[in-house]
Parts: sequence; C-alpha cells; structure tokens
Amino acid sequence: MGSREETSGLLARVPMFSGLSAEEVEQVAEVAVPRSYGSGEVIFREGDPGDTCYVVQTGAVRIARRHTDGRTIALAELRSGSMFGELAMFDGETRSASVETLEDTETVALLAGDMARLMRAHPDIAVKMLHEIAARLRAANERVSRQSFQTVAGRVANVLLGQVAARQAEGAGETDVLISATQADIAQLAGSSRESASRFLATLERAGLVTNGRGKVVVHEPATLRNYIY
Repeated sequence: MGSREETSGLLARVPMFSGLSAEEVEQVAEVAVPRSYGSGEVIFREGDPGDTCYVVQTGAVRIARRHTDGRTIALAELRSGSMFGELAMFDGETRSASVETLEDTETVALLAGDMARLMRAHPDIAVKMLHEIAARLRAANERVSRQSFQTVAGRVANVLLGQVAARQAEGAGETDVLISATQADIAQLAGSSRESASRFLATLERAGLVTNGRGKVVVHEPATLRNYIY
C-alpha cells in the first residue's frame, strides 16, 4: 500500500471528493484503511450489511446483482480511482449488489462510523458529498433512459467505449486497446443476451474494428465505435 500522500492523491481523483479542499481530502485520508484482495475474491455480497465504502487503488472489481430469475447481471467494472459501496455512509442498508475482484486488487476502505464523525465535525464535507451523489443519481437515470431506447449494437458499443476509456486512463493508446473481458461479460454489461452481443462483436470484427479472442477483445478503432451509438 502507498503512503498517506498517495492515499490523498487517490482520494482527490474520486468524483465524490473532487469538490473538497486539499485539507479536507487529507482529513478523509487520515481515516482510510488499506485493504488487499486476491483475484476472484468477493469483497461483499448482495444482502450483506453495509458499513464500509471502498476506493480502488490498483486492480479491478466487478459489480453484479442477482436477477429474480436466478441470473447474475453485471452492472459495472471499476478500476483505479473508482468508488463503490458509498451509500453505506448514509443509509446503513444492506448491500444492493455484490462486488468481486477481477485481479489482485488494492483498495482503501472508509468506515461509515469514521466518515460520520468526520462529516459531523466538518459539515461542508457532507454537503459536497451529497451533491456528488445527487449528480451520480441523475447520470444513472439518464443512462437507464438512454439504454431503454438504444439498440443492442448501441449498448455493446457503449460498453466497449467505457472499457476503452478505463484502459486509456491507465495509459493505453488511442488505438488497438486490449480489453480483458469475455463476450458474456460484455453482454451482461450491455443488458443483452450473449448471442446478440456475440453477433454484433462478430460484425465489428468483420469490419476490422475489433479482434475477438478468448477472454479478451482488442478494439482497433475506438472512435469509429461511436457511429454505432444512436
């Protein structure tokens, strides 16, 4: 795990804390607890008590929910600088989704009790965090609205572009971006059947835009994928 300065730098990149001053971010870093997980380890399960939120420092996690028909639906894959489980700081309810690591992962954990004491002592922190939560909820509502009208092609293209953006944030180039995900993973994230997603990925491969491999996809021309979003 990194130093206190590295933890502060990580937290400053998190949208939830982006409106805080350097001093306020440092106060959050003081209560952050480092936690490490191996690949394939479950951090928490849907229905577990919620008393901690996490920020990914290195590695990657997948957020998923269980559908009423028994299927597991992937909601998102998160990498460095992403926060999850943040509602635990405010509502104390059980977890609404499960989180599992996709590779060895380092996180910093923020306990709800510690954050509550910090927010009572510094109300500005609570106000800024609530503003960010409201913005995220609005963005989520807009995303759901868009998905309800998008074709499978548009949803899969959006998933690929989101994965490309995450890899580029880690240093990948503008073209030939490697995504470590199966076609089933991509289908789940797109809210599509595996068959429909696979057909579209095959179409993209024939067009020379991607190369599909076992457990991976190489996106050769990310910018061109935007033509499929309508």
